[in-house]
Amino acid sequence: MARVTLQTIADQVGVSRMTVSNAFSRPDQLSASMRQTILDAAKKLGYAGPDPAARNLARGTTNAIGIVLTSSLRYAFDDDIATGFLGTIAGELAPTGLAITLLSSAVVDDVIPARDVPMDAAIVYSCDPDMTAADWLTRRNLPMVFVDQEPTKGVTSINVDDRGGGRAAAQHLVDLGHTRVGVMTAALGGAPGFVADPVAHAAGSKYVSRERLLGYLDVLTPAGITPVVHRQLNSDDTEAHAAALELLGRPDRPTAVLCFSDVIASGVMRAAEELGLSIPGDLSLVGFDDSPLARRLRPQLTTVRQDIAEKGRTAATELRRVMDARRAGTKARARHVLLPTELVVRGSTAKPRR
Repeated sequence: MARVTLQTIADQVGVSRMTVSNAFSRPDQLSASMRQTILDAAKKLGYAGPDPAARNLARGTTNAIGIVLTSSLRYAFDDDIATGFLGTIAGELAPTGLAITLLSSAVVDDVIPARDVPMDAAIVYSCDPDMTAADWLTRRNLPMVFVDQEPTKGVTSINVDDRGGGRAAAQHLVDLGHTRVGVMTAALGGAPGFVADPVAHAAGSKYVSRERLLGYLDVLTPAGITPVVHRQLNSDDTEAHAAALELLGRPDRPTAVLCFSDVIASGVMRAAEELGLSIPGDLSLVGFDDSPLARRLRPQLTTVRQDIAEKGRTAATELRRVMDARRAGTKARARHVLLPTELVVRGSTAKPRR
C-alpha cells in the first residue's frame, strides 16, 4: 500500500498541500468546515498525522526533557524518593506538552545517552561525581538544572540541606546520651566495607553522601565520638542487612546507627531483629528522607525529612525559566537553591540502656 502523505490528501480533497498542512498545524487559518473535510479525508485514507521527527526537525525542537540518572535506570522505579521526585516533575511539565526521557549516565555499546539522545534541555539528577554526562550536555549547549549534585558555577542547582539534616540527626542521638554510634552510608566510592578515615573517604564521594556524612561528623567529633562507619555501593536494604549483621555483631556494638537513607535503615532494622536486638531498647535507629517506608516500619522510623514534592516543583520551575531565557535569546542567571530539612522523631530512637 502506498504511503499516505499531505499531498495524497490534498489531491483527494482538491486543495493545496499547504492547506492540508494548516489543517493539522495551523487550524485557525481554515474554516471549520474545510478543516473537518480535510480531517475526514485523512482518516479515510489512513493518515496518522505529520511525522513527529520531521516536524521537530523543522521547528528545531524535540519537545522532550532528558532526566539523566545514575548508571542504573532501575533507581527511578525502585527508590521511593526518586519515584516521588520524577512523578512531581512529570506532573509539573504535563501542561507544557513536554515529554520526559529517562537517561542513564552509563555508556553502553558506544552509545552515550547524554550525547546521542535528542532533547531540548536536561535535569541531571543524582549522578556520579565524574559528571561525564553533564560534560556532554554542556558541549551540546543544552539548558540544564542540577539536582542532588555538587553546585557548579553557571548552572542552576537544586539541593536539600543534607549537611544540616545530618547534624540534626546526630545531635538527636547525642542529646539522648548515645556515645557508641555507627554510620551506614552509601556511594562513597571504593570497595564496600568499614571506613578507617571517614573524612578522607568523604572527599571522593557523591555530593549527597558526602554532605550527610560530614553533617554527622560536625556533631559527633566535637562530642568526642568516633563513629564506626560502613560504606556500601548503593542505597540498598539487602546490602545494608548484610553489613548490619557484621556491624551489630562487633564487641563494641553501637547503641545507635545513623543511616544514609530510610531504605538502608530498614535493612539495619531487619538485621537487629534477627540478632534479637530490640528497637529502640537495644538500638536506636535514624534514617534520612522520610519516605513512605519510614512510616511503614515498626517501630516507625525517626528520620530526616526532605520535601520531595517541593524539590520536584522547584526543579521543573527552574528548568522552564532556563529554557524560556534560551528561547528569548538570553542566558538565565544561575541560581543555587537549598531546600530545608527537618528531623522527624518517631519510635525508633530512645536513650541508651545503662
